[in-house]
Amino acid sequence: MSKLKRIISLVIFVPLGIVLIVLAVANRQSVTLALNPFRPEDSMLSVSAPFFLFLILAVLIGMAIGSAVTWWNQGRYRRQARVEAREAMKWQGQHAAATTPRTVSQLPSK
Repeated sequence: MSKLKRIISLVIFVPLGIVLIVLAVANRQSVTLALNPFRPEDSMLSVSAPFFLFLILAVLIGMAIGSAVTWWNQGRYRRQARVEAREAMKWQGQHAAATTPRTVSQLPSK
């Protein structure tokens, strides 16, 4: 299953990377991102940069948000795994104590 995941990720991420590189090369002109919808000419709330920086920044922000949401949604499974691991260690410890051979000094005296 691991090889299948690797192949699928290569099939998705390699073309995506190529598209981003092509867009970055083709869009080197400077653009202004206006953050004030009511007065776009306001220079206090605007940023000028090459367009490819905005593209790459949008992809990185999207990846970070997607990763955070995935991590948040899988929290219950990680919690369940921790609880089950503690229970397994507890049971394994009890089993090891019950099956450990006793030395002469640990045997009950008559």
